[in-house]
Amino acid sequence: MTGTADRFLYLTRHGEATADESALSAAGREQAGLLGERLRGVPLAAVHHGPPARAAETARLVGERLDGVPLRESDAAGDYVPYVPAREELPAEAADGMLGFLDGFPAEEREQGPGLAAAALAQFTGPVLGDEPRHELVVTHNFLAGWLVRAALDAPAWRWMGINHANAALTVIRYAPGRPPAVLMFNDTGHLPAALRRTGFPKELHV
Repeated sequence: MTGTADRFLYLTRHGEATADESALSAAGREQAGLLGERLRGVPLAAVHHGPPARAAETARLVGERLDGVPLRESDAAGDYVPYVPAREELPAEAADGMLGFLDGFPAEEREQGPGLAAAALAQFTGPVLGDEPRHELVVTHNFLAGWLVRAALDAPAWRWMGINHANAALTVIRYAPGRPPAVLMFNDTGHLPAALRRTGFPKELHV
C-alpha cells in the first residue's frame, strides 16, 4: 500500500523587477543567483514558477545554479488576487482601506484569482504520495506567498493581506502526514547582502 511522505515547500517571491515589470533589474538578477547558490544543496524535485517574465527569469537564474532540476511553468504560481473578502470579514477600522486597495485591481484578476488560489493549494501543499519526502521550490509573487503562508497557519482567508514577502527571500513550509503544516522559515534573506535585502517593501519597512 502506498503511504504518504513529507512535502517541503520552498517559497520565494521573484527578484526585484524593473519599473515596468518586464524583466528583473540588475539587483533582481543578483538576488536570484544568490538564492540559487543557497539552494544548491537542497534535493529539489522541481522549480515551479508563474508565467510573468519576472518570475520566469528568477526561476531560470536559480535553476542555473542547480544540477538538472526541471523548471515548470504553472498558472497557479502566477500573480493574482487570491481572495476578495466581504466587508464583514474585515476589521471595521481597516475595511475601507483594504477593500479600496483591492478595487484597484482589474475585475478579471479578482474574479479568476480564487480559482487559481485553490489550484495552488491543491498543487503545492499537503503531504505527497509515496515513501520519499519531496522538496519543491515555487517562484511566485507577493500575494500568493501570503496566501500560502496564511493557509499553513490556518488563519482567516482574508489574512493573506498584510503577509508580505521580500524579493528573493525564502520561506519553507513542511507538510507532514497527520500533522498541521509547520512554517519552518519565513521571509529569510540570509543569503543576500544588506543592500539587496527587503526590496519589495516600502522604504519605511527596510529594517
